[in-house]
Amino acid sequence: MPFAFAGALRDAGPVDLRHTCSRCCRALRYSFQDEEDMFMVVDLLLGGDLRYHLQQNVQFSEDTVRLYVCEMALALDYLRGQHIIHRDVKPDNILLDERGHAHLTDFNIATIIKDGERATALAGTKPYMAPEIFQSFVNGGTGYSFEVDWWSVGVMAYELLRGWRPYDIHSSSAVESLVQLFSTVSVQYVPAWSKETVALLRKLLTVNPKHRVSSLQDVRAAPALAGVLWAELSEKKVEPGFVPNKGRLHCDPTFELEEMILESRPLHKKKKRLAKSRSRDSSRDSCPSENDYLQDCLDAIQQDFVIFNREKLKRSQDPTPEPGDAAEASADSDGVRSALPACGAICPSAGSS
Repeated sequence: MPFAFAGALRDAGPVDLRHTCSRCCRALRYSFQDEEDMFMVVDLLLGGDLRYHLQQNVQFSEDTVRLYVCEMALALDYLRGQHIIHRDVKPDNILLDERGHAHLTDFNIATIIKDGERATALAGTKPYMAPEIFQSFVNGGTGYSFEVDWWSVGVMAYELLRGWRPYDIHSSSAVESLVQLFSTVSVQYVPAWSKETVALLRKLLTVNPKHRVSSLQDVRAAPALAGVLWAELSEKKVEPGFVPNKGRLHCDPTFELEEMILESRPLHKKKKRLAKSRSRDSSRDSCPSENDYLQDCLDAIQQDFVIFNREKLKRSQDPTPEPGDAAEASADSDGVRSALPACGAICPSAGSS
C-alpha cells in the first residue's frame, strides 16, 4: 500500500537485515543487485505462511496458537533489542518451516528508533495496525513505539483461533473512523475458549498501549503460557501442534504464475517507463513532488546498497579460517560494513517520521 511505503521511507530508515539472526526471524543470506533491481536471498521456509493455512480452513488449536504467540514474542523481543519496530506483523508475514515453527518475515516497512524516540508515520496493514498509530496520525499525538507489534500479534492470534479478525477493518476503512471504532466497539470472545487464552488476548488487544502486554517478560508472566519451556522453545526443540504436510506445496502456484504472466509493469520495460514518468513530471510542475522525494530515497538506497554474503561473513569471523579464505574475506569487506545510512539523513527535507 502506498501510504505504508512512503511512511517507511520517512521513518528512521532502512533496516539492516544482515544482523537479523533470531531463530524466530527469517534471516538474510545474500544480497546483490544488477543494473535495474536489488535482490535479497533469505531462508527457504517450506511450510507456507499462516494466511495460506487460514485460507485452507486449518483449525488451529489453542495450544498451537499459544506457540505462535510465544515464537513471535521471542522475535519481537530480539527486534526490540535491535531498536526495530516491524509494523506489519500479520499471518501473511509469518512463515512456517517444515517442522511447523513460526518465523517473522517481510521487513519492508520496519523502522529503527533510538532510545526515547517514537515513530509517527502511518505505516502498516490497517486491520492489524494498533489504535495509537491512527490516533497519532489524526490527532497529532506523541507517536507510537514497540507496543504496536504486540497489538498485531493479538489480532493475528484471534484470527487464527476464530477465522476472522476482532474488528471489522478493511484497507478501504477511513482512518478517522477507526479512531472512534476502538473507543466504541468491544471485542467478542468465544465462550469455548479457555479463560487463560481469553485473558492473554485481552492483554494483547488492550487499546491503551501503556496497559498492553508488550514485552517478553509480560508474556512469560501470562497464566496461559505458564508451562512454556522458554529455553527449549528458543532452540526450536518444542514440537508444534500443527506440522505442514511435507508432501504438499504450501502456496497457490496458479496465483504465483498469473502474477508473473499478467504483470502490467514488466521489469524489462522499467527504464523506459521511468524516463517517461520523469518527463511528464517535469513538464507538469517544476516543484518537488512526493514522487520526487520517494525516487530520491530509492536512488540513495540503491547507491549505498550493501552486497552481503552470510557464509563469507561467518568465515571472516572465524578465528581459524581455512587457507584462501582471507583473500575472499578481504575482497568482500564491503559486505560487512555497518548499517545502511538512515533515509532521513539521505533525504532530510520531506516530513517527519
